[in-house]
Amino acid sequence: MPSQIDLHSHSTVSDGTLPPAELVAHAAARGVRVLALTDHDDLDGLEEAATAAAAAGVTFINGVEISVTWHKRTIHVVGLKVSPGYAPLAEGLRQLREGRHERARGMAASLDGVGITGSLEGAYEHAKRGIISRSHFARFLVERGHAKDVGAVFKKFLVKGKPGYFEHRWASLEDAVGWITGSGGIAVLAHPGRYDLGKTNMLTLLHEFRELGGKAVEVVTGSHTPEMVPHFARLAHQFDLLASAGSDYHGPGQTYLDMGRLPELPHGCVPVWHDWPECAGWDIQGEVVRAA
Repeated sequence: MPSQIDLHSHSTVSDGTLPPAELVAHAAARGVRVLALTDHDDLDGLEEAATAAAAAGVTFINGVEISVTWHKRTIHVVGLKVSPGYAPLAEGLRQLREGRHERARGMAASLDGVGITGSLEGAYEHAKRGIISRSHFARFLVERGHAKDVGAVFKKFLVKGKPGYFEHRWASLEDAVGWITGSGGIAVLAHPGRYDLGKTNMLTLLHEFRELGGKAVEVVTGSHTPEMVPHFARLAHQFDLLASAGSDYHGPGQTYLDMGRLPELPHGCVPVWHDWPECAGWDIQGEVVRAA
């Protein structure tokens, strides 16, 4: 049975296509009972989403996904149960959003160099509110016929060695984990299977993450293949990390997997939500425990 918990999703505040309230409505319609909104480097959608969740009977978790530069690679750290009023977190995210405008200009200049003009204006048209991201450039490139879909864009553009790539430095791993934990939140390494680090670098990353105060790793997520799930379950156990699950939903046609379709965590994982009062009465897989 699919899990009813989804702890990674995006709205129009970052690079999703549904406004926060509509995202919550979609989650509720798909059977999600516990939802975290984790927009990139921005907290502005949390209040709207929380209000919609209360009306829909969905338990809502404040979240964020922070962009990090680690050993010259970009990774992401999800913060769950963060406090939006925590000043160091708010200021750190503000600086990251400012940096996104610089990166956008660099990406546009790179695309200009291969004859694709108007990308900066086009990407901003897709950024309905909040941040500017690679996804907004991808949607512009699809719209102009340079790729068949958003997934194909990232094979031809916007990644290292391809037109549209621009080197940018994000937050340090230490800062990202510190902002999250300082706000009372839980730091989760997002979709580790996407990073193509190799065995040694992945072990180093997990060690550093745990030593800095990281508490969990996404074992089940929309971009993980069936083979990746047990692999990262084993690594979570090896590093004494809790296991998280989230679709990384960005909207219809924009994502790897729809909400409400995540498989359960593998047996033996300790879910990040195992001691949450909001999930009291649930077993470790997120299903309601019924009295005998």
